[in-house]
Amino acid sequence: MIYFKHLFSISILWLLPAFVWATDATASSQNLDLTHHWVGYFALIVMVLAYITAMLEEATELKKSKPMVLASGLVWVAIVYIYQQHGNPQSAVDMFRANLLTYAELLLFIMVSMTYLKVMEDMLIFDALRVWLENRGLSYRQLFWVTGFLVFFMSFFINGLTTGLLMGSVVMAVGKNNARFVSLACINIVVASNAGGSISPLGGISTLFVWQHGILKFTEFFVLFLPCLVNFLVPATLMQFAISTEKPSVSTEKIKMLKGAKVVLFLFGITIALAVGVDMFLHMPAVLGMMTGLALLNLFSFYLQKLPNERYQHPSEVFRNMADTDISSGVVKYQQIDVTEEVGGLDWDTLLFFYGAMMGIGGLGYIGYLDAISTILYGQLNPTIANIVIGLSSAFVDNGTLMFAVLTMHPPISNGQWLLLTLTLGVGGSLLAIGSAPGIGLLGLTKGQYSFSDHLKWCPVIVLGYFVSIGVHFLVNASLF
Repeated sequence: MIYFKHLFSISILWLLPAFVWATDATASSQNLDLTHHWVGYFALIVMVLAYITAMLEEATELKKSKPMVLASGLVWVAIVYIYQQHGNPQSAVDMFRANLLTYAELLLFIMVSMTYLKVMEDMLIFDALRVWLENRGLSYRQLFWVTGFLVFFMSFFINGLTTGLLMGSVVMAVGKNNARFVSLACINIVVASNAGGSISPLGGISTLFVWQHGILKFTEFFVLFLPCLVNFLVPATLMQFAISTEKPSVSTEKIKMLKGAKVVLFLFGITIALAVGVDMFLHMPAVLGMMTGLALLNLFSFYLQKLPNERYQHPSEVFRNMADTDISSGVVKYQQIDVTEEVGGLDWDTLLFFYGAMMGIGGLGYIGYLDAISTILYGQLNPTIANIVIGLSSAFVDNGTLMFAVLTMHPPISNGQWLLLTLTLGVGGSLLAIGSAPGIGLLGLTKGQYSFSDHLKWCPVIVLGYFVSIGVHFLVNASLF
């Protein structure tokens, strides 16, 4: 089921020639129209084969990034070769560099964010939050709402996968004797993380793309708060009645955050402020602020390495990822937080897979296929209908890939429509368990307690929340259309 999204992506690629034949769209005078050229069909076939190979990752044990990076390289080599034959290779080279710059900014932005999150995890910040929630003595229904709201607001600044797995571990721990609670709470977490991530460029990849391209300012996304809140509240309100009001047993586990954890949280806030500030006031790429924040984290980690070892009074408490910690003696060494190692430990396979997907889609767009699709979606259809349909398709196709494709189309739509697209792509992934990173992550974490079929049973109420949130957007943001 997890690879169904790749399958749907493949079907979209196969339909591209049909879309092209159905439209009279032509390339600009500077670009060659290669939609009916052998290079166009070669690019389609290569990308399809790459997606199929990525889909078979578990069977072949070949990491999904390898075929995608290779495919994107072959696509652009073929494009540049044809442009050389026509005496204008520089045009294709410039377009490749433009796509590469877009990816580089995205990569560095995400890299800094993920590095901070890994440091927070190693400093037991998330474990401390989990244990704190377990010890509140809340009922299952109260925990359902608390975890949902925490995920919703945390997703403003933290990616959905991290918040989803964090709260997923909480509901797994407190609901070990209540499988129904675990299932419903996980559905709620998926919906809340996707809704919250649509309000801020820091929380969702599609929102980050729109901000990164300068279409909307950072604060302009905040008008989606009420539609996104409604998107979360509608299904949660209906699902809560299926959850018991009994209280789970209180955990006896204790977690103490490592020294410097609160400073890391503060530095993360400073980093976000720098990213927003350099964009709003200096009109520089937000990645400048993020990289500056990474430098601050590096300096603080150097400071921690110079601290003398300390003896902790309660050596029985839990410490994790601390190889130099002698729990029996209670000696805690703080030299283990190494930012360089944290960067090396990121999920580079996924980051490189996204490189291949972005560059490959950029190549297909330069060939002319995306202009053809744009003519159908935003020329023959109403933009509202087009954005709603694209949002629904994010239940099957990665929303970042879809947003990048739309941005490559350059549709002439209003800010209200861009916000609608951001909303629908963000929350559309909640319709199915495989529709977003939080859902896929929780499918693996819960080992069957939360399943695709469980999520599908509640799909009607999630769809209701999807369309109600669209209605609220038109109601409260009518002036933007």
